[in-house]
Amino acid sequence: MTRVLNHAVGFDDGPFLPDHRGDIDLIGAVFASDCLVGVLRSRVRRDGANATERIARMTEESRYLEQLHLVLLQGIAVAGFNVVDIHALAQRLTLPVVVVMRRHPDMQAVRDALLDKVPGGRRKWQLIEKAGPIREAVGVWLQCAGVSHEDAAKAVARLALHGRMPEPLRVAHLIAGGISPLRTRQRV
Repeated sequence: MTRVLNHAVGFDDGPFLPDHRGDIDLIGAVFASDCLVGVLRSRVRRDGANATERIARMTEESRYLEQLHLVLLQGIAVAGFNVVDIHALAQRLTLPVVVVMRRHPDMQAVRDALLDKVPGGRRKWQLIEKAGPIREAVGVWLQCAGVSHEDAAKAVARLALHGRMPEPLRVAHLIAGGISPLRTRQRV
């Protein structure tokens, strides 16, 4: 049976300078179908290990938790290589988690960077492997936890109102960029 996943929160990080080593803004945009109903904000450590906890806590402590059907992430890592454990997040929130990517990442380059340059890189690489396959759907690439690829693709297509990215991710990106003094060049 197909699950209808209309109410979603999308998370994206704010821009940061390459040499920045502190915390980075993390924004959640909460949507009820095609309507923005709330904004969440926290901070995560650049290349840290607190993204899963911060996203979970931000969502749990919001007044929107009971209404949500889906959590969307723009990539499996935020603030550089602060990798989200999507299966732990889905289990903790009892909500499906879908990672949406504009293009398929170069997994060998990601692995090399993690293992050669990032503290805790081996554990972070294991989280990426544990996340499961990256599969194409509706013009983007998806990784899914707690939901079938088919249902995730339908939700992403339904929530993509202005391009390929779902509206919660597009708006989270705009807000994160808008509150930062830095400019972002990444498209949404």
